[in-house]
Amino acid sequence: MQALDTVLMSLGAIKANKLRSILTLVGIVAGVASIIAVMTGISVVQGTLEEEMSVLGAQTFQVQKWPAGGFASQEQRRKAMRRPPLTLANARAIKDHVASVDIVGSEIWDFGFTAEYHGIKTNPSLSICGGTPEYPQNNTHYVGQGRNLSEMDLRSASNVAVIGPGIAKKLFSTGDPVGREIRVDGRKYRVIGVFDEKKSAFGGGFDAYVLIPVTTFVNTYGMVGRDGFPRSVNITVHSKTPELIRDAIEETRQVLRRDRGVKPGQEDNFDFFNSESLITQFNQTSMGVKIAAFLIGIIALVVAGIGIMNIMLVAVTERTREIGIRKALGARPRNILMQFLVEAVVLCNIGGLIGVIVGFLMGNVVTIFTHFAARVPLEWAVIGLLFCSAVGIGFGMLPAIRASRLAPVEALRYE
Repeated sequence: MQALDTVLMSLGAIKANKLRSILTLVGIVAGVASIIAVMTGISVVQGTLEEEMSVLGAQTFQVQKWPAGGFASQEQRRKAMRRPPLTLANARAIKDHVASVDIVGSEIWDFGFTAEYHGIKTNPSLSICGGTPEYPQNNTHYVGQGRNLSEMDLRSASNVAVIGPGIAKKLFSTGDPVGREIRVDGRKYRVIGVFDEKKSAFGGGFDAYVLIPVTTFVNTYGMVGRDGFPRSVNITVHSKTPELIRDAIEETRQVLRRDRGVKPGQEDNFDFFNSESLITQFNQTSMGVKIAAFLIGIIALVVAGIGIMNIMLVAVTERTREIGIRKALGARPRNILMQFLVEAVVLCNIGGLIGVIVGFLMGNVVTIFTHFAARVPLEWAVIGLLFCSAVGIGFGMLPAIRASRLAPVEALRYE
């Protein structure tokens, strides 16, 4: 009951000095909101990234020439430019010599094409993927209508295509696209299938691409890109079980090093990535932002704490007579200390609570303009409020001690 009276008395003092309390809260709100906003924003992106990266599944990884995920440094990219391209022969070596894998697919990509059917054209932003029948399973993007590529399509280098759902909607607003003949980059392809619809919060082109046999792609476009550089094959590898994925990656590394003539002591001239590694890369990249936001928030809270201490010292001076009366009526020094300390902690936590709400709102602003899912990282709300309590105790202690040590007689005579 005494603790409740102390809290109510503290709330009454805060309410009685509204302007002073509001000015004190500004620093607390700014400090907490800055931390929560950044951590919420990163949580939003990370949560969506984890969902997106599940495209590879728990058993699948990819081998490619370039660092994956968009988190590589400029130095890493310059180093990757000097690597020899991965080849279809490398993919066959993995399939033939890695015992822990059961599915190996190959992909060669090119971008900026148009598809056409009876005078209806798509935007010139389509991607063409020269792939193998393993593509749908290794990328968890399955064929909803018609059929997938077959080994026969690869051996005969057929002009057949599985198209994205966005292309199907654009070119075939009514009717079944399967069996129809379309032109992609001016060349005829028979549509044998349509992929299921699949959205990407990062704007990935799951709607707007065409999958053709990799042999057809090589016959049509060759292994040198329009930029004059050799094309590199992306190799997707599926381990037999989720538990074998690390063994599969290591076995694949050894096979590729031998197949590509990498000498002992030299670093790999290729990169691996899977869902776990991409999320780790993102966490490493965002760590600097997290630390900076945390430091800025701490500095803001310390500045706010100094402000609270000064305001509480002024409050002690203004309420000296009140303290004297309470002591004369039997209040002990610890009662006075607790009153002022609780007042500082309550004031900080009110600011902290407002800061948490503001931070959550600011951190989720990105979800208004994207397909990202909103996130509320409650662990950071708890951390923010704990820091507010620490600031209240740390900076409220000096004024509380000063108030508790006032002599009753001197305090009663104070005007």
